Amino acid sequence: MTAQVTKAPAATAAKKGDPAAVEGLRLSRIGKRPVELPKGVTASIAQNKIEIKGPKGQLSRILPPNVDVKIDAGKVTVKPTITGRDGARFQGLTRALIQSMATGAGTGYTRTLQLVGTGYRAEVKGPVLNLLLGFSHPIAFPVPAGIKVEIPADSKGTLLVLTGADNEKMGQTAAKIRGFRPPEPYGGKGVRYLGEKVREKAGKAGKGGK
Repeated sequence: MTAQVTKAPAATAAKKGDPAAVEGLRLSRIGKRPVELPKGVTASIAQNKIEIKGPKGQLSRILPPNVDVKIDAGKVTVKPTITGRDGARFQGLTRALIQSMATGAGTGYTRTLQLVGTGYRAEVKGPVLNLLLGFSHPIAFPVPAGIKVEIPADSKGTLLVLTGADNEKMGQTAAKIRGFRPPEPYGGKGVRYLGEKVREKAGKAGKGGK
């Protein structure tokens, strides 16, 4: 099964049987490695779109231009169809995107957020995440489809564990929740990634202080 996407001028496109064109191809060191599909994960290509299914979900994406993608014996290979550095860049990009999809569909991704501050806590009610972050009103955040939010019972509402198959959507969701109240430089209150080091500033001394 193959998919070829090319939007390059004819002069730069690699042609079968053209030794000069083949010799001019530059391969990405990472992009030339095949993506091995995890156990239980399948991939298919149709109309320049790749679809990957696995235990953790189903993902699909339009393939970037200027690449030739093949699926064979549980492996996905990517080759550039244009010469020069752009060919290697498109190859590396496509390979990285497919690897992320395969990992997400097979094992999924996890991101943990920590709420730091007096009275800061979170609660999940159906598809809505309610956040108390020191404002006069709670924040109701609709959880995007494909993302699951859990709050460990022993965290008293101060830890959010996000899981999902789509790494991009996971990162966007975590960044948006963190953006409601980023960590403050004085005291460190706010929402942070678990393990994130926040550079805190010393408080200003009062008048007459030494």
